[in-house]
Amino acid sequence: MVFRTIGRLIAPLALALAMAVPAHANDAQGSSLEAAFDSTFGTDSRVPRDFTPRFDSPFERLVAQLADGSNGRIGVAAVDLSTGQEVGVLGDQRFPMASTSKVAIAATYLEGVDKGRWTLTRELPLLVPVRSAPFSSKAAPVKEGQYYTALELIDLMLTRSNNAATDSLLHAVGGPAAVNDWARRAGIKGFNLSRDIATLVRDDGEFDPASHIDIRDSSTPRDMVLLLTGLYQGQWLSAESRRVLIDTMERCRTGTHRIPALLPENVRVAHKTGSLNNTSSDVGIMMAPDGRSIAVAIYVTGQGSRANREAKIASIARAIYDGYAQSYAQRQAEAREWTSAKYSDSGG
Repeated sequence: MVFRTIGRLIAPLALALAMAVPAHANDAQGSSLEAAFDSTFGTDSRVPRDFTPRFDSPFERLVAQLADGSNGRIGVAAVDLSTGQEVGVLGDQRFPMASTSKVAIAATYLEGVDKGRWTLTRELPLLVPVRSAPFSSKAAPVKEGQYYTALELIDLMLTRSNNAATDSLLHAVGGPAAVNDWARRAGIKGFNLSRDIATLVRDDGEFDPASHIDIRDSSTPRDMVLLLTGLYQGQWLSAESRRVLIDTMERCRTGTHRIPALLPENVRVAHKTGSLNNTSSDVGIMMAPDGRSIAVAIYVTGQGSRANREAKIASIARAIYDGYAQSYAQRQAEAREWTSAKYSDSGG
């Protein structure tokens, strides 16, 4: 349940294991947890029988407790980009991306700009949904609306989560397959965009994400964090395209009750929210005033209401921020002690 460092992959845990389980849990408890998982997802998805969750610090235990999945699956992944320390709960299990996929759609278009295929001044029409019955067609019908520049569409897509702007850019880059290709080339394997947003929204509610894993339009929290990390660190886009993306995500107007809600006022957040039937999410970068940055992805299903899901996201984000801040302060104190001791031993 807890990731130790970048590059180490922990197997997905069961729904019942989203809450903290003491390392000394007995065999009867283990059998009960396995049975709960099997009844929901089947035996093929269960972790090995000898796997015992480990929580090596109060920070990790707190994140696990806040991500208690007894009222619905909760997936969390985060990494302190200054240290590589990583933490997660169900971090390798798939969750509905909803509108968090829009970060990758924007990145795909911006890569095309970097390669000279398109420009940010290119004008494209909104693709507005036309009313149709759920599941009545493979793709929901749309019609062209007002024209905007690509830069304006990126702004509408990321700051206001405008779906018609998103589908315009998605169509421009070549559809979901083109975005998946960008993700694969970036090394993001647990990302899968299957439908345009008009179809995704029209057919929403087919499954309950709190108890059903649908690989369509899904990502693992950990893969979303890898995607955010690479974009923030400028791995796949030019400096200018990276600036456009991160600056736009900093101006996000949705999700004020999610990642930013409980953070200190001097913490900057570049993020993108997602909302569908019985699921709410928020992914982004938390930028501390001391220069540290934390990539985080939080996917919450169930919990009884959207307000409850948003409260979960806010509390988990704050726990992650505080936990990494305390860990960083402790590392600095240890470094100072080591330096002081070495200086003393050398006769100063």
